[in-house]
Amino acid sequence: MVDITIPDALKPADGRFGAGPSKVRPEAVARLAEAAGSFLGTSHRQATVKGLVGQVREGLAELFSLPDGYEILLGNGGTTAFWDAATFCLVERQSQHLSFGEFSAKFAAGTKAAPFLADPEVIVSETGTHPEAVANPAIDAYALTHNETSTGVQMTIRRPLSPDGSPAAGLVLVDATSAAGGIRVEAEQFDCYYFAPQKCFGSDGGLWLAAVSPAAADRIGRVTSARWVPSSIDLQIALDNSRLDQTYNTPALATLHLLASQLEWFNGNGGMEFSASRCDRSAGIIYGWAERTPFTSPFVAKPDERSHVVATIDFDD
Repeated sequence: MVDITIPDALKPADGRFGAGPSKVRPEAVARLAEAAGSFLGTSHRQATVKGLVGQVREGLAELFSLPDGYEILLGNGGTTAFWDAATFCLVERQSQHLSFGEFSAKFAAGTKAAPFLADPEVIVSETGTHPEAVANPAIDAYALTHNETSTGVQMTIRRPLSPDGSPAAGLVLVDATSAAGGIRVEAEQFDCYYFAPQKCFGSDGGLWLAAVSPAAADRIGRVTSARWVPSSIDLQIALDNSRLDQTYNTPALATLHLLASQLEWFNGNGGMEFSASRCDRSAGIIYGWAERTPFTSPFVAKPDERSHVVATIDFDD
């Protein structure tokens, strides 16, 4: 092996780089430090925190241009906890899952293990691609993934269509953890768009957020009234508390504050078009380099399926 030393002048000034949590803007950290004395250590039932939760809910509704009747829910635990919550509270009998990477497969595994649900219908595609949902009258929840973090594949979110061209009757549930805030989406195409704030939203993990349609809110009420659900993942409890601008139990206040700062930055500069366009430009730089360089190539073959938030590049052996 040749001993290669990368000159310091070529190294990035900030070495944090990867598919995990994103960098946190220094301006957001400074704002948190300024507010720390009167904000951190405050009960989440106090007006200071409830006001910030309300600001986050309003900011997300603005960012996603949510239609009337859609609302923002939030709770503790991150996306992994939300898969359990969705299994208990959003899938009524049987779900269909598009499985095209590590994370999209996890939700399918959860619904398969649930003794009160029928085995899910799982549609798998080769690594580096994504499958398409297929309308099925037996399915009451279609589980899609906007961006598969493990492979760098993104898909356009659309409701599955029945043979007559009408939208399928089931709810459309979208895992958007690494996509939300960085890839455009039409709210009319989903019933539940859920994510955590440590990616595009420049915050920390441990919190889940979800934009839900009236149909999803109705499903939550119907299912939780008929099925026992642990309180910590009961989406009806989360819905009731979110409408009061609070979480069921104490959240990480620093996470909320950083999230609110990022939302102000997004919306103050043009909203989703601003943030998605930044990602478009960055993706163009990375994929353009990979295509020009003789020993690299984009891992995802189809350009329109290449993620604009998680780039994956193949290197020649």
